[in-house]
Formats: sequence, structure tokens, C-alpha cells
Amino acid sequence: MPLKLIPPRQGWSPFWRVRGSYLGVYVDRSTKASKRGQAAKILAKWQREIEFDEFAQAGDPTFASAALDYMRAGGERLYLRPILEHFREQPLCTIRQAEIDAAAEAICPGRSAATRNRHVYTPISAVLRHAGVALPLRRPKGSAGSKTTGWLWPEEAQALFAEAGQLDCEFAALLILLCYTGMRLGEALSLGVDDVRLEDAFAYLPDTKNNEPRAVFLPPIVIAALQGHPRGLARPGERVFKFHKGGHIYSLLAASAARAGVTLPDRQSFHLFRHTYATWMRRFGGLDTKGLVGTGAWKDRKSADRYEHVVVSEEARRAVLLPGANGVQKIIQGRKD
Repeated sequence: MPLKLIPPRQGWSPFWRVRGSYLGVYVDRSTKASKRGQAAKILAKWQREIEFDEFAQAGDPTFASAALDYMRAGGERLYLRPILEHFREQPLCTIRQAEIDAAAEAICPGRSAATRNRHVYTPISAVLRHAGVALPLRRPKGSAGSKTTGWLWPEEAQALFAEAGQLDCEFAALLILLCYTGMRLGEALSLGVDDVRLEDAFAYLPDTKNNEPRAVFLPPIVIAALQGHPRGLARPGERVFKFHKGGHIYSLLAASAARAGVTLPDRQSFHLFRHTYATWMRRFGGLDTKGLVGTGAWKDRKSADRYEHVVVSEEARRAVLLPGANGVQKIIQGRKD
């Protein structure tokens, strides 16, 4: 029987119902509309939803149930609370691009595309993927953020290490580790003493942002810094560093930079040392983008290609072959004379 409108039953309900089957989906549901015209529009809407497999039926998973399953499986809880408050028990099959765009506007009004992507689109995508919903989600334009990255010149880094050592020797060792290994702050703070072998210039990260373990080479300067660790490394089962992410560690960085006369780029803080590692590996270590990926610190070329701008290409160096390019010094000297 095709879908049809059932008029209200006196004494039972003032609303029209829709009853019948359409494309194999059986419907027997109130429209919550007391006027036939409104009920007819709802019937047509339900038909479209059935055609696009977006019609919610009793027992269908909701965003709340899917998010709960996701978190129970170890999914990241950060940013999920406001999204849960927005969607609540809305069926997953009714959450599409338009609904997610609207959620982003409601949850992050006036915020940047990168912020909306991080706070809304990414966690929603993670929940949907875990629930088996294949939705080709379009991120907001500009969601990748700016690829402009700052870094430290060697003399700036050395001054920063020296001032950090005056405040806290263990903090200085942390900065040196970050700068010469490319570790993220979270990776360094979770590093266990059992995963460090100074005699082999080796550290092991069993869990990284890329969800892949990584072996880390420790250059001599890092080995020296860890050998001078004020609490030593003979502490089985403990973390190498005492710090946690919080105001104290960021205050130490700001104070060290101020004493060293180093200006920290906006919104980079400790990630500055990861950028510095990549920049130095390109400028002084001779690595190209493929080489950076080969260190294991970056998952793919797309993640590492932001550092291509820090090295003058071989093609650009051919400017020395331009007519008169090597005569600049004589021209300047001539003007001085």
C-alpha cells in the first residue's frame, strides 16, 4: 500500500498520520500537523528522505548513541560536549552536510574556518566514521589554516636554551629534545625513561598523533642534555620530564624567550621547536620533503611540504648566472669612492 494520509481520529489525536509503504519502507507515523496541507508537505518530505536513505525509523542510531560508542572505543572526547548538546537524539541518517554546517555556525559563531573545522567538522566526522556512515564531508574553505610557519635561527635557539637553563635545567633539556628531534610537546611529555637508551642514541614513541609508533634518533646535544637531567634517568616506570601541559610550562617558555630577547610567533608556542627542527633539517641537514617524511616525524608529503619555502632552490641559485650578477660589489664600491 503506497503512503497515504490518514485523517485525525476524534477523541484520539488532532494530527494527520502517514501510513503505508514506499520503496520497501513501511511508515505508520504521526505528522504532528493538524492541517491536511501541512501533513501533505511532510509526507512528500518523508518520501524524499526514503529515496535518499535518510528516513529515520524507530531504533535507528542517534548521534548521542553513536558518540557514546565512539568514546567507549577510546575516541577523542575533546570538543564533543557542545556537539552532543546540539544534536542530542537526532538520528544519524538525518545528519548531512547542511546539518553539520548549521551546527558549526551555532557552536562556533564568528570563529575562523580552521577553528570550526577543528571543533566541529573533525569530531563529527570521527563519530560518523566509527558508526560506519560514509559521508563525503566538505570542510569550510580555509579550514587547513595558514601554512606560514616560524622557526628559530641557531643563535636564537642557543640563547633560549641558556635562559631556560637558568630557570629550570629540566625545562632546558625538554626544549633541546623538542628542537633536535621534532617531537610534539605531548609526545615528549609522555616519553618514559624505559623508552630511552642514551648509549644507542635512541628513543621510542609507542604512541604518536599519527597513531603509529616511531623510533627517534638522539643527536649528541640531546644525549648531553639528558645525561645532565637533574633527576637522572634511573627511574623505571616514570616519565622523563615532570611537566604537564598547563599554565606553568607555557609561562616558563614565555619567560625564557623574554630573557633571551626572542619573539615567539603567535599561536605556535612549543610547536615552534618542531618547525625549527624541520627547517634546520632542510637548510642544514640537506633533506627535501621526501626526506622529512623519511624521518618518521611526518606522515606524508602534504604534512611536510610546508617547509619547502625555507630553502633556496637550485633553480633560484642560477641567478648568479645572470648578466652582471657578479659585478654588484664593484658597483657598490664605485659609489662609495
